[in-house]
Amino acid sequence: MANSMVLVSLMALGLLMVFSTTTQVEAAARAFFVFGDSLVDNGNNNYLATTARADSPPYGIDTPTRRPTGRFSNGKNIPDFISDALGSEPTLPYLSPELRGEKLLVGANFASAGVGILNDTGIQFINIIRMFRQLQYFQDYQTRLAELIGNDEAQRIVSDSLVLITVGGNDFVNNYFLIPFSARSRQFLLPDYVTYLISEYRKILMRLHDLGARRILVTGTGPLGCVPAERAMRSPNGECAPELQQAASLFNPQLVQMINGLNSEYGANIFIAANTQLQTSDFITNPGAYGFTTSKIACCGQGPYNGIGLCTVFSNLCSNRDEYVFWDPFHPSERANGIIVNNIVSGSTNYVSPMNLSTLLALNSDTRN
Repeated sequence: MANSMVLVSLMALGLLMVFSTTTQVEAAARAFFVFGDSLVDNGNNNYLATTARADSPPYGIDTPTRRPTGRFSNGKNIPDFISDALGSEPTLPYLSPELRGEKLLVGANFASAGVGILNDTGIQFINIIRMFRQLQYFQDYQTRLAELIGNDEAQRIVSDSLVLITVGGNDFVNNYFLIPFSARSRQFLLPDYVTYLISEYRKILMRLHDLGARRILVTGTGPLGCVPAERAMRSPNGECAPELQQAASLFNPQLVQMINGLNSEYGANIFIAANTQLQTSDFITNPGAYGFTTSKIACCGQGPYNGIGLCTVFSNLCSNRDEYVFWDPFHPSERANGIIVNNIVSGSTNYVSPMNLSTLLALNSDTRN
């Protein structure tokens, strides 16, 4: 999400495949498409005139070049680990001029930090790729792909692909709870707002299906009130902010219910739901079990819990990022991202349903051959 972003734990898959650098579609790995907010943006906002960006140090400090990439991380984000599981190179941002020719076969990342389910979410960031535009870009991408390899093969690439969508947290943090008596909080009581969000999210998921996606990994929100920023700004004793925790507790079960309903309507397990609230709560309540020393304090930031403001060259910066669940006031560290992905690849239905992603992709792979 940007300088107000929530941890939304995510997921991944585990089927190893090798990407071919030729234009022979039969030899290409499963394509991968990413939609959503700053948890999954890998650089689109670098090309936009917006304040929602991660293109300055110390972002990217643990990449091979030690330079920022536009990811809201010290290194890899969740889509990067998913690409690793697929045996593929990372997807390029859709706005990158490098996304052309054979690179189109890998897929594309349409995500943009700051966006939400609703068009009015993140208006303070001004120029971001809202969800309707991300879907329009996906349609434009398919036209470009068809020009490269033909319409039939382009459709097959899309139908065989994996889609990840991560959106929703900003609709609370950067909309409903952004300021006291926000426009949305005056319009809706929280339970009614959640119902409205779910109905709008459903339209987005149905549009992805209309555009040919058939394996769609959907995330909810993590425990929104427990990120360092919300602890610092909303809790005098550093505990998780209760109003945001309530929002997540209302939103996530309804999202799973909606996804189950869509799968029933389509007669297939098109959508896979991740219980991101449960997964992230594991980190937060027992960080030591995962090899972390703290889940309260961000590695990079300032103020209480390093939760105030942005991560900049003037911020406090921890020396061992692997010990921190949170890289900055809102986003997980590279190591946390990797654990999230590994858990979803082979985790139980407590974390991902109706099946984990490696099982899903193995079944789908059998039907492809």
